[in-house]
Amino acid sequence: MSSTIVHVPGNSLEAEPAESEKNPFLVALGERVRALRSRRGITRKALSLAADVSERHLANLEYGIGNASILVLLQVAQGLQCSLAELLGDVTTSSPEWLLIRELLEHRDESTLRRVRVTIGEMLGTGGERGAAAGQARSRSSQIALIGLRGAGKSTLGAMLAEDLGFPFVELSCEIEKFAGCSISEIQALYGQNAYRRYERRALEEAIQIYPEAVIATPGGLVSDAATFNLLLAHCTTVWLKADAEDHMQRVVAQGDTRPMAASREAMDDLKSILAGRAAFYSKADLQLDTSAQPLQATFQALRKLVREALRLPA
Repeated sequence: MSSTIVHVPGNSLEAEPAESEKNPFLVALGERVRALRSRRGITRKALSLAADVSERHLANLEYGIGNASILVLLQVAQGLQCSLAELLGDVTTSSPEWLLIRELLEHRDESTLRRVRVTIGEMLGTGGERGAAAGQARSRSSQIALIGLRGAGKSTLGAMLAEDLGFPFVELSCEIEKFAGCSISEIQALYGQNAYRRYERRALEEAIQIYPEAVIATPGGLVSDAATFNLLLAHCTTVWLKADAEDHMQRVVAQGDTRPMAASREAMDDLKSILAGRAAFYSKADLQLDTSAQPLQATFQALRKLVREALRLPA
């Protein structure tokens, strides 16, 4: 039995919506379906059979008046032998070159993908990861960036490390607030998450330009923006300060700040979920240190040793 993918108001005699009244996303989706069908060299009837979707509904979809469910779009994608991302218009499917690059990278392991990312960064002049490609000697930037979830110790340990190295200490959250002229909570409430990410990127760019030597404490969510995280990896020696979920929670509560967990009765589950979601990104850091393993002074000494060895500075 064919799947229904649209709700057509009224009866079959009702006029098709004018072009100006059509939803731009649905119009673009329909154009991609037609283009993919043409590229595959198959008729609408053949696609209807392959996808188990009626020709009428496929026609509505192609003309931008079919509001398909996600499951039916998956059927159409399978019928066209393409990914759902390609059907929806993901940027990495927008040209033959993008598609060929995607195919080359598909199913590669993390180590291979990292080498490719670094090589592309160097080729495009974005800095790669300072000699991270295979066969190259590592060179460490004197711009030390501490990453990790709130409560990992970035501010406390960062200030101590900066004093020890004689470097400026940059609290990126404070720089973001200077750019915006208001607090981070006000940025997000008034202008939204996208605006916050733009301020975050500008603050990092300026810190990198102004301070050839610095210890930079970054917001925990910076890794959520791939462009900003790439910038950080390319220019800074990064250190992931990680801690047990219980320590994160205890430290954040002690600071009188439970964002973003305050609104949830399942605060610990939320925190563990955030940690799990970001760990794969945090793990891209050059160096890692567990701040739950020992008391503050011992943790600082471990961080000091780690960074000084990486920068080839005297102990």
